[in-house]
Amino acid sequence: MHGNTRHDHHQPTRQPDRHTPPRHVADPGAEPGVGDRHRRLAAARGAKRTLAARPQTLRERLDGLLADSPGAYDLDAWPDMYGNDDGIVGELERRTADALGAEAAAFFPTGTMAQQVALRCWAGRTGNATVAGHPLSHMEVHERDAYATVSGLRMVHPTGEPRTPTADEVHALQEPFGTLALELPLRDAGFVLPGWDELTASVEAARERDAVVHFDGARLWECTPHFGRGLPEIAALADSVYVSFYKSLGGIGGAALVGSESFIEETRAWRHRYGGQIFQQWPTALTALAGLDAELPRLPAYVAQAKDVARALTEGLAESSVPWFRVHPREPHTHQFRLWLPYPAQALNDAGLRQARETGTSMFQTWFEDATPGLATTEVTVQAPALEWTAADIRAALADFVARVTAA
Repeated sequence: MHGNTRHDHHQPTRQPDRHTPPRHVADPGAEPGVGDRHRRLAAARGAKRTLAARPQTLRERLDGLLADSPGAYDLDAWPDMYGNDDGIVGELERRTADALGAEAAAFFPTGTMAQQVALRCWAGRTGNATVAGHPLSHMEVHERDAYATVSGLRMVHPTGEPRTPTADEVHALQEPFGTLALELPLRDAGFVLPGWDELTASVEAARERDAVVHFDGARLWECTPHFGRGLPEIAALADSVYVSFYKSLGGIGGAALVGSESFIEETRAWRHRYGGQIFQQWPTALTALAGLDAELPRLPAYVAQAKDVARALTEGLAESSVPWFRVHPREPHTHQFRLWLPYPAQALNDAGLRQARETGTSMFQTWFEDATPGLATTEVTVQAPALEWTAADIRAALADFVARVTAA
């Protein structure tokens, strides 16, 4: 690790609430009237080399949907009608349940709705509206307290550490709780995962407290390399699991809950009450099926490459003029991780925009100001384009990026 001792134990901090537009920065050479986000998207789209998936326009997404779909589902079939079981949504639900080894699955338009419904159903079944969760969980950071204001639940925290709670911490909670909710991986702590034995112990501790277990598995798809277990074995630890179809799988949206037949049937009733019984959802379902076919098998390769990318970034930054940095986790648990640098987010975003435009290389997405003054952070996502990068490529592109930052 390179840097000042004062920062060596810097804890991961929350990303801006997704409902609050982040503070984007102005590009000195920007075209008048064009938003900062659009400029960055255009630069990344035009880059010849990226680490994450290249942004696409509406036309490109439509063209891709048509190109990728014939193998995913019969395009001569009728569109779904309110998610009818004999159509494309029903097929997606069956394939999702099969992938996770569950009895049944229910499609939801959003993950926020899916989790609220799951937790509300468990509160009714257990008779306890208290959820044991993490203060950095998606439900606490990115959903405007929906679990409390919409669903009438309350949250207690087994730990405030940037990791999954341990079995001892679950045992030590001073009040009863009906559900233990675990986010796997814990995104706002740096996409971190516990060890398999740690996870199973925490789950067992919840059972001993007479609680059920729910996994926020929005990104569960890429957890198999870390755990060394298949998706069905991981999902079997929980009473219910939420998965996303656009995080990791590249869909345009959508989510699913999986669990027992009786539980999933109950969630369908609450899905309707929460406004999730949408007239037609075939475009979203189609991209989800294509993602299950194409992206799911590739995720282990992305996870492996993320470890190489993180190592190359660490080595490159250690050799650079940067006075301090942090890559977290040092060996990523999934295909995503966090990076901190001691510069203003504006300077880093501007440097990335210029690098993409002038060299055709786009390394990082958006940088945000960290809660610690003088630091900025970004999430590094390794996807298919990154598989072509060597360690030497990464160090060279990083050296160019750092030079642009320090020159500014």
